[in-house]
Amino acid sequence: QVQLVESGGGLVQAGGSLRLSCAASGRTLRRDNMGWFRQAPGKEREFVAAIRWSTSSTYYADSVKGRFTISGDNAKNTVYLQMNRLKPEDTAVYYCAARGPGGDIYVSRYQYNYWGQGTQVTVSS
Repeated sequence: QVQLVESGGGLVQAGGSLRLSCAASGRTLRRDNMGWFRQAPGKEREFVAAIRWSTSSTYYADSVKGRFTISGDNAKNTVYLQMNRLKPEDTAVYYCAARGPGGDIYVSRYQYNYWGQGTQVTVSS
């Protein structure tokens, strides 16, 4: 099993920044595709950003494009989500996800089979 642990969440004012980290351990071989999702109260878990490490390919949801940046550090087995110019509507539990190797960027939660336990991000107005 691949184990994912998120960190870096917290309370921030609108316009501020946070950097989330996702540390992977366990069976990490060939886990080339990783992503970030978020879930607000009463809403479905939605896609935020994804990365394919081997090709450095990234993809973002329209709601965060230009504000969030996903990156990975293979040496540390860690994926990051830099969040800038945060808005109250960004408030949610943020989850890191991973899946086996694939030839594309994956944006559906049903395409991932490994998940972290989540980290809370709260943006005050």
